Amino acid sequence: MTQMAKALLVDDRRENLMALEAILQGLPVQSVAVESGEAALKQLLVDDFAVILLDAQMPDMDGFETAGHIKRRERTRHIPIIFLTAADRDAQLALRGYAVGAVDYLTKPFDPWVLRAKVSVFVDLWSKTRQLAAQSELVRERETQWRVLTDAVDEATALLRSDDPDARDRAVELLEQARWGTPL
Repeated sequence: MTQMAKALLVDDRRENLMALEAILQGLPVQSVAVESGEAALKQLLVDDFAVILLDAQMPDMDGFETAGHIKRRERTRHIPIIFLTAADRDAQLALRGYAVGAVDYLTKPFDPWVLRAKVSVFVDLWSKTRQLAAQSELVRERETQWRVLTDAVDEATALLRSDDPDARDRAVELLEQARWGTPL
């Protein structure tokens, strides 16, 4: 069963969170909304996210400080952050956002279709990354199985070439154990 991608929505205003949830509705992503940077950091301890939509201007811990904490954690540093802010198009704020690790910085009002497109890209990347990880694990398992079988064949071959009268039976036993995955 594949896990659905999640988007972490962080804004101190409930109406903004509701608007973001509405914008993302219909995408293959589950929205998780929180109202502070502290709540976002706690949520990141228990869930994995494909993308974070983060309000830059919040009381207490603002979005920039929150992003700094996110990017310092090994577990979360790879999660793309899109800053959203109602602030004027101040280039210094955008630069500050990029400096703490944001992949994008959008000022409100923004085109909801643009945001949907950006989130879709990160959800797709998250899904493909998980698929690749699962395929890599399968390849590692197959390589381990191959190594066990190769070792069994090598050992059985050595036994068959020996002068030991019981070697044939032991070689057959080794090969059967390797074939059925039982310990050698």
